Amino acid sequence: MSDPLDTVFAALADPTRRAILTMLLEDDMAVTDVAEPFEMSLAAISKHLTILTRAGLIAQEKRGRVKWCKLQPDAMQAASVWMQGFGQFEPVNLDAFERFLEAELADRDGG
Repeated sequence: MSDPLDTVFAALADPTRRAILTMLLEDDMAVTDVAEPFEMSLAAISKHLTILTRAGLIAQEKRGRVKWCKLQPDAMQAASVWMQGFGQFEPVNLDAFERFLEAELADRDGG
């Protein structure tokens, strides 16, 4: 995808990636800690993290032997600006976005 906005929306389309973003709202996390709650391989989680990184939604950095993930909330700005162009959307509020993601996860998990 050549358009950065396409890349952001494609990254946000997957429920696992949205769950990862919700987790990273709290604090930076080691890749192994990100993977822990999911019933998939570390390789599969790494693929999700790569997509989020390419979209600019997270950053990954090596600290010693551990790779850490950090949320990059400014990456949402382009999507927010695009949605504002329709006049019916407010700028992305990260607190509201977090509540939305939590509700989506609760619905997915049946809770």
